[in-house]
Amino acid sequence: MCRARDVADDHDGDPDFKLPKMASLVIMIIYNIMLQLSFFIIVSSSNKYAEYLGGNATFSGIVIGIPTVFAGLVLIPMTKYDKGRYTMPLHVGCFTAILGHVAYALAYRADFLYMILIGRCLSGLSFSGFLYSKRYCTDPRIVGIRRRTTLASWLVIGQGLGMSLGPFLGGLLYKIGFRSSFFNGYTSPGWIMACAYVVFWLIVTKYFEDVPPREVSIDLQVITGRVSSPLEEEKQIGDPPVLPPSAQTTRSPSPLEDSFTTQLSCITLPQWGVIVCMCWFSMLSFFILGSWEANLPVFGGATSGFNWSPFAAGNFIALGGITAFPFLLANMFFARRIQDRHLLAFGTGLGLTGLLIFVSILRTQKLAYGPLFMCWWTVALGFNLASTVTLSLLSKQLPPEWNGRTSMAIQYSNYTGRVTGAIWGGSGVTVGMLNYVGLEIALVGVGAVLFTTFWRKLKAKTG
Repeated sequence: MCRARDVADDHDGDPDFKLPKMASLVIMIIYNIMLQLSFFIIVSSSNKYAEYLGGNATFSGIVIGIPTVFAGLVLIPMTKYDKGRYTMPLHVGCFTAILGHVAYALAYRADFLYMILIGRCLSGLSFSGFLYSKRYCTDPRIVGIRRRTTLASWLVIGQGLGMSLGPFLGGLLYKIGFRSSFFNGYTSPGWIMACAYVVFWLIVTKYFEDVPPREVSIDLQVITGRVSSPLEEEKQIGDPPVLPPSAQTTRSPSPLEDSFTTQLSCITLPQWGVIVCMCWFSMLSFFILGSWEANLPVFGGATSGFNWSPFAAGNFIALGGITAFPFLLANMFFARRIQDRHLLAFGTGLGLTGLLIFVSILRTQKLAYGPLFMCWWTVALGFNLASTVTLSLLSKQLPPEWNGRTSMAIQYSNYTGRVTGAIWGGSGVTVGMLNYVGLEIALVGVGAVLFTTFWRKLKAKTG
């Protein structure tokens, strides 16, 4: 992150390279990591916790995925009252996260299965923070167009940390056990995360500096302008010719009373295609990642050659995330030089390779730790890379005033993928593993059709 600040200093005064205040940026990135940990720390032990309280593997998948449903429900009222700022959502997120983790932990003492569901629903209200962390990193008031993919890479690094550290900590805490009805292998993730949020909340209160309030008027940019000489611009800036409205189109002032329908009419059909394509890949990435994270503990526990405990399942999931982490870190630096569409194609292709190898393993029934790990590693790395560019690319294609709407569209796609993926992963053994992977490959196929159709329209500035 320091390097990002140093590079920004070299372009001082250029709005394309601007960055927010360092302390506030670090807080938002840490908030993203905290949310990722909250989501993943229960993955390795939730199946056993649900069984102890009378549930099953499918219920465990619902427990993992249900928070995103409530995050989606709360987004609209949150964005209505946040006034385009971030302090209120941060406070609400910390408060509801603490309540949710405490309720999840108290379910053991209360011996009430649905209390873990209630706790996860409360935590889901805090998961609205996924939207705000993404919106912050693409907010045109504080982030230049050539810094959005870089900051999105930091969010994906946090995603990788949560995916690795969360299941490992959950499995380790289950292994240790802490023989107590209050603090044990099932409840300790809830108590530890609740305490972590208390500390983080104090840091937010003291150090977070919010963005300036939005202007009341909305000045939409008409998406009909054309660049007079795209090849000449390419030579000047060293990038392919692009048509971001923020840099290359003419402005047409919109009166305050313009309706939302009028604003929508300013978006061209090719841009609608890009919106649909990015939302699909956002949903797809989190559907596959979420389904594998929910499925691996169930599949590993049900397979005679593995017989995984929550600790072993957590280690396996974490190992995939840890070994993918250096590549995610490298992506943060390469993202400044690689087009977003190329990164999306590479990540999706790598993830699809893992799915196809897994199908061949299931068909031959030659299940072993090494081949299964390679499948998980390619899936984890590939779709994490693909998820890096969905919002940043969309923010480069649409007017700055649409940042809130594009952030919400991408986040709802993420939520849809997370909740359906978690439920599908929990049900994978029940429906049959070949059917489980087959659906994922089919969804990638739909994405490939969208991707090739809109390939030329997916050009955007690097960085």
